[in-house]
Amino acid sequence: MKIQEECGWAAGLSRREVLQAGLAAAAAVTAGKRDLFAQKSQGKTRSKEALSTAGVRPVDTHAHYYPRSFLDLIAEEGKRFKAEYRITAEGLYVNSPAGNTGPLPTKIIDLKQRIADMDEQGVAVQAISLTTPMVNWADADFSLKLARAWNDAASEAHKAYPDRLVALMILPMLDPDRAIDEINRAGKLPGIRGVYLGTNINNRDLDDRLFEPILAKIEQMDLPVFLHPLQTVGGERTKPWYLSNLLGNPFDAAIAACHLIFGGVLDRHPKLQVCLPHGGGALPMLIGRVDHGAQVRAEIKPLRLPQPPSAYLHRFTYDTIVHSKPVMEFLIREVGAERILLGSDYCFDMGYERPVQFLDQINLTSAQRRMILGGNAAKLLKI
Repeated sequence: MKIQEECGWAAGLSRREVLQAGLAAAAAVTAGKRDLFAQKSQGKTRSKEALSTAGVRPVDTHAHYYPRSFLDLIAEEGKRFKAEYRITAEGLYVNSPAGNTGPLPTKIIDLKQRIADMDEQGVAVQAISLTTPMVNWADADFSLKLARAWNDAASEAHKAYPDRLVALMILPMLDPDRAIDEINRAGKLPGIRGVYLGTNINNRDLDDRLFEPILAKIEQMDLPVFLHPLQTVGGERTKPWYLSNLLGNPFDAAIAACHLIFGGVLDRHPKLQVCLPHGGGALPMLIGRVDHGAQVRAEIKPLRLPQPPSAYLHRFTYDTIVHSKPVMEFLIREVGAERILLGSDYCFDMGYERPVQFLDQINLTSAQRRMILGGNAAKLLKI
């Protein structure tokens, strides 16, 4: 069935009207929950003071967003690449040659619902980012157009809620000249505070020489990079049981980090700041094995790394999305609370509905809690 028929366009509705109808339906489903929260807050949006925990405003650095204008652009011009989006009773679906996502709750589009959720979570600020399938599945012209559309819309979201939202720009990574131009342009937009990249770009790792001038520009602009798995390892073996995400995501984060280490990216760019998602994935747990391999394997010895791989753990920051008290405490011991950032993976089911409350179970000093809740992110994102 065509998208138009599924979404009701055959009945004469515009894409915008269909999208608004989907959002209205989603709002109705959650109305009871919203009313309960409204009663608790006496019908008022929480103030900055109310969203301060342990003396710091919580900052969620891992939160996804699809602007309406970005989706409309896919609908209008993505057909020649076999890209599309649709709204069904189950939620939002986005399909492209680089991967598909969905169903997603339609609140991933609606900023008012997002702010209400943040209030309920006790999150003061979100750093919003795109997610699968990003923009590098199109040709150079359309990839740039998509990136510009998302960056512009994300900046508008910040302007609508300047105290609540900042954004991580996306780039047409397979075209370095256009990517650098977009860094220069989007870096001046209100609310843009970093760069969002896949752990690989269409199966090209981040130490690929194609990306070298882009990373150099990002470093020069003092923009933090936030990585996220998009096309993960595993192939057919990880298709069952959602293993492509359960295992593929943390493994892909570890692979990306090792390419940045062994590929010399972190040595060539000593000021480049990179955040690894999902608590660094498998890397912190396996770093001893990686260190040993660097000492004994002929494939690694010729690289003449200036320090062991484990020393580079302190070049990264990490989010809190690990779903485990022991793992979180292990990560803090390994890299220090000063390198940990609050994250939720909003609004995916593999994230946290209560990112702030997750820290309640972690053995932290008051100073560590302040850093992880928002102090570290405030410095990194300049908020």
